[in-house]
Amino acid sequence: MATSLHNLSEYDFSKVPDASNMCFGIVVSEWNSKVTGALLDGAVKTLKKHGTLPENIHVKTVPGSFELVYGAQQMCKNDGFDAIIILGCVVRGDTPHFDYICEGVTHGISYLNASQNIPVIFGLLTTNNFEQAVERSGGKFGNKGDECAVVAIKMAKF
Repeated sequence: MATSLHNLSEYDFSKVPDASNMCFGIVVSEWNSKVTGALLDGAVKTLKKHGTLPENIHVKTVPGSFELVYGAQQMCKNDGFDAIIILGCVVRGDTPHFDYICEGVTHGISYLNASQNIPVIFGLLTTNNFEQAVERSGGKFGNKGDECAVVAIKMAKF
């Protein structure tokens, strides 16, 4: 569904399981930190809103979006998380770099979901410009971080 037709922060609270006994890993990219910081803030606030204790939210940073896959893989090895959330932002530029990064991260996270025993939630914004990224990280379309946290809680109970 297109984001323009759905606010990323709106959901039915009653359909989200209690997360008070859950532990989450979050891997966040330092690149485009204004956006990824807002995504992280949204994810953490939403996890806490559903009962996750602050000490059960573990955040690690990586330099860029391509490194999110490695960070998530390392967290999967920890064996103490109920779900891992990756948060990043790639803005289209003038070269094919955008396509390579987006494709690599997508394939990497798909592989982790198929090969690991815990869900890895895809929170990579892929936008045409920086304004679109801001709109999806707490702006007029809500916050993808909120959505990822809700998905992580639901998938942890799957």
